[in-house]
Amino acid sequence: MQIDAYVVDAIDAPFVREDLTLDDPGPGEILVRVVGTGVCHTDLNTQGGDMPLPLPGVLGHEGSGVVEVVGEGVDNVAPGDHVIMGWPYCGTCRNCVRGQHRYCVNIGAELLAGVRLHGADAGSSAYTRADGSSLSGHFFGQSSFATYSLTRANAVVKVDKDVDLTLLGPLACGITTGAGAIFSTAQPGPGESVVIIGAGAVGLAAVMAARNTPAATIVAVDLQDNRLELATELGATHTINSGDTDMLDAISEICGGPADYVLDCTGNIKVIEQAADAVGLLGTVILVGGAPAEARFSVDHMRTLFGKTIVGTLGGSSTSHELIPGLIKLHQAGRFPFDRLVTVYDFDEIDTAIHDAHEGGTIKAVLRVSDV
Repeated sequence: MQIDAYVVDAIDAPFVREDLTLDDPGPGEILVRVVGTGVCHTDLNTQGGDMPLPLPGVLGHEGSGVVEVVGEGVDNVAPGDHVIMGWPYCGTCRNCVRGQHRYCVNIGAELLAGVRLHGADAGSSAYTRADGSSLSGHFFGQSSFATYSLTRANAVVKVDKDVDLTLLGPLACGITTGAGAIFSTAQPGPGESVVIIGAGAVGLAAVMAARNTPAATIVAVDLQDNRLELATELGATHTINSGDTDMLDAISEICGGPADYVLDCTGNIKVIEQAADAVGLLGTVILVGGAPAEARFSVDHMRTLFGKTIVGTLGGSSTSHELIPGLIKLHQAGRFPFDRLVTVYDFDEIDTAIHDAHEGGTIKAVLRVSDV
């Protein structure tokens, strides 16, 4: 079928709309009419060459929409269902069998190969240009910067039709990444302290999640006062502007010593090394933000030896099928107001959305691709 999609031709090339041909769904696949899709830093990092999707290609990985067609063997969704397109996974490796879909042994290819990986069409892309040439799709299993998306049925999460579908796309990645880092990885206990560095969409999702735990002290750190003010409204007990305050001294003063958990949502190497110094004995540093490819950081060996944990978390850990419905229920109960982070743009306003996100005024941009 013919679709309208944004294509990135090469590293640092702009997003350009094109008419493409998308194959029909095969066994285990579904065709989704995209209603909304978040614009994430991962899309921009891929455009900039920091993630190895072969270009040209179609990006977008925070999509929500309506099922149009189902392929052979699909029985978990039907045409007309509202869905969020979660992360893909192979379903057969050791980690998938254990229920750790985010850590699928084949996750790199599932997210970034740019081609189908399953069935008779494995190794080929379902996306074709007007001149007949193939290009990468299947980005994070969906390539949702398009009017239609081809995704695997096992990756989608069905949602109630009375929930605003336009807003739900970011639950596929950015929002669940921050919330899952708290719920699945940190799991703070009664009275413990959590420091969240970086008050963008991921960090603020972590703040909202921490507010739903027994943690007594929730500290948000950022360079922008307006984001810190929002963090306070969303549940932070304290804030630190690290542009005019020594972050380590402030954390120690607020927490009465080292913090129990520090989440880095920036991917900045200097900040990560400071985060490691902000926790003490049996403290945990959780790496959430993506640093540039091949980045390295160093920590003091002796102080780390004394019971510190440094752990990475990918996509919020857990699974889309567990975490996303839980966050929607919390949102409906008024306890996870992620909609306050979202600004909706029309599909042809992608450049404006990216600009506004860079300027700091927009926290989570969502493109409205079609009406429900």
